[in-house]
Amino acid sequence: MTSPPVVHADDLPQQLRGVGLRVTRPRVAVLRAVHAHPHSDTDSLIAATRRDVPEVSHQAVYDCLQALTRSGLVRRIQPPGSVARYESRVGDNHHHVVCRSCGAIADVDCAVGAAPCLDPSDTHGFAIDEAEVVYRGLCPTCSSQPDRTT
Repeated sequence: MTSPPVVHADDLPQQLRGVGLRVTRPRVAVLRAVHAHPHSDTDSLIAATRRDVPEVSHQAVYDCLQALTRSGLVRRIQPPGSVARYESRVGDNHHHVVCRSCGAIADVDCAVGAAPCLDPSDTHGFAIDEAEVVYRGLCPTCSSQPDRTT
């Protein structure tokens, strides 16, 4: 599993400028929160953002996440049975493993070949440019619990 590169706070404004977005305190704070808390849901990102910008509204965070996702700085994922989550690891077509018990999510690099790493048996005429796989199982913490029921 590849760790995301360490991003310094000084780099965040340059990332925003690099994709044509205005640098605002809420955008920098939301982008920082996504980098610091990969696979977080919106409520968690609102809480993390408010540590930097206490007055930021829910709507401002939603708007920032939408702009960051559209610009390609952030990836929105939604594993089956989960709320939307956000991560800063973009552009590499990696996949995810999700714990069936606690919902923990981790990145999984593409198993084989170049993106997309899966070739469908029938494309139905689509020009496929991405494949998403969600592996499911139990995380180490949940699988070590002797009385688990899932």
